[in-house]
Amino acid sequence: MARVLIIDDDDLMCEMLCDLVENIHHQASYATTLKQGMEKTRANDFDVVFLDVVMPDGNGLDYMAALKALPSSPEVIIMTGAGDMNGAELAIKNGAWDYLLKPIIPAEMVLPLRRVLQYRDTLSRSLRPVALLNRMGIVGDSPAIMASLDSLAHTPGSDANVLILGETGTGKELFARAVHENSPRKDHPFVVIDCAALPATLVDSHLFGHERSAFTGAEKKRIGLVEQAHGGTLFLDEVGELPKSLQKTFLRVLQEYRFRPVGGTETESNFRLVAATNKDLEAMVNQGLFRADLLYRIRAMTIDVPPLRNRREDIRDLTFHHVHRIFQRNSLESKGFSPDFFRVLEQYGWPGNVRELIHTLEAAIAEASEDSILFPKHLPSRIRIQVKRFLFGEPVKADVSGFDVNAKDSINLAAHPLPALKPGSENDIFYDKDAEPLAYKAFRESALESIDRDYFNHLMRKTRGNLKEACKISGLGRTRLYTLLKKYNISKK
Repeated sequence: MARVLIIDDDDLMCEMLCDLVENIHHQASYATTLKQGMEKTRANDFDVVFLDVVMPDGNGLDYMAALKALPSSPEVIIMTGAGDMNGAELAIKNGAWDYLLKPIIPAEMVLPLRRVLQYRDTLSRSLRPVALLNRMGIVGDSPAIMASLDSLAHTPGSDANVLILGETGTGKELFARAVHENSPRKDHPFVVIDCAALPATLVDSHLFGHERSAFTGAEKKRIGLVEQAHGGTLFLDEVGELPKSLQKTFLRVLQEYRFRPVGGTETESNFRLVAATNKDLEAMVNQGLFRADLLYRIRAMTIDVPPLRNRREDIRDLTFHHVHRIFQRNSLESKGFSPDFFRVLEQYGWPGNVRELIHTLEAAIAEASEDSILFPKHLPSRIRIQVKRFLFGEPVKADVSGFDVNAKDSINLAAHPLPALKPGSENDIFYDKDAEPLAYKAFRESALESIDRDYFNHLMRKTRGNLKEACKISGLGRTRLYTLLKKYNISKK
């Protein structure tokens, strides 16, 4: 007997769906807010969650990662009366089993429920648990990173090509190596091709090798990178930078796993392809910059690596992990941390993601020199200044959400109804509108939402509702931008 939870703000809908579930001999309960729903999922193991999108206390799609990260990892079926293709795409990308439109006909609910329960019956035999993965140094237990690890857990049982998506500095190569190390190919080579740094000349020789005397200066035979990956994994880093002239060549290699060295005969290389990019390849296809058939070939499976600003709860663990490595690598004595050192790290936006965090920690340790404890003063001044500007309501040039904003487009936090500072006390703290002390987390969330809302209002005014231009300026994909506009109830007009 399965356990099913319905999260919907319509009591009559919940009761009707519960009756339907119980009539097919399964247990059902419901919640009318997202908060109640999350409390129930933490207290009970559910197999399936029917989740409404528009709820009184938020957007159901924003809770997808948290639901999937639960120990029972329930399957989520989205149901909404305000459906659209962008919402359906976002739901499916975040792991939804299905996306149903209201009003729901009973048969439309029963069929996906039966199918998902049938799937879960075989789940333990078909999937590799995240706990058994070799993480290869991937640190964190936030819902965002656990969703990425769940996608990674699907890769060992298949030899399908994998496309890893994420901003610069998020750790895409780390995930690529984890795909390799958790696969049957782990005892064979892992070969990296940096598509952004391919030599302008002799590129065919670099990738596919050449025979001796194949051209002037070829004094001996060279084994190309594609052949070196035989039996193992070929990693195309920054595949969006692959020259158009090479895309057709690589497509043929992926179709046939055969290639021809310069001056030689056709040769075979049995490899698994893993590719990574920080670009929107679909947009590049529409612009004629990337081959559609190559995109379809390389993204048989996908892993989305979250930016650091979306997994702030991992910053402390990431800091411990990388500081320990820095101490070991440089034969340094360990140092302690002041509590406010971590507070500054957690308040900063990290546009450079984990890579920027690592460089910042290296700089802080060098600055600390003989000091035994790391304090905020050891951090680069640009980070401390930006955090202070945020806290004291001054315009910032790069907001803590990680979006770059020009000086002329600065966001003035003082214009937002943020909690006021009560003066006249040695230990000033922030108060809410009822003069009650406000917790740091609540203040921070309120401030971040105010910044985001101001940013997207300004963005829509600046672009006059042109989503293509807005995506170009903000660096966001169309689906993500659309979701955030809906979240903050911002019209394109």
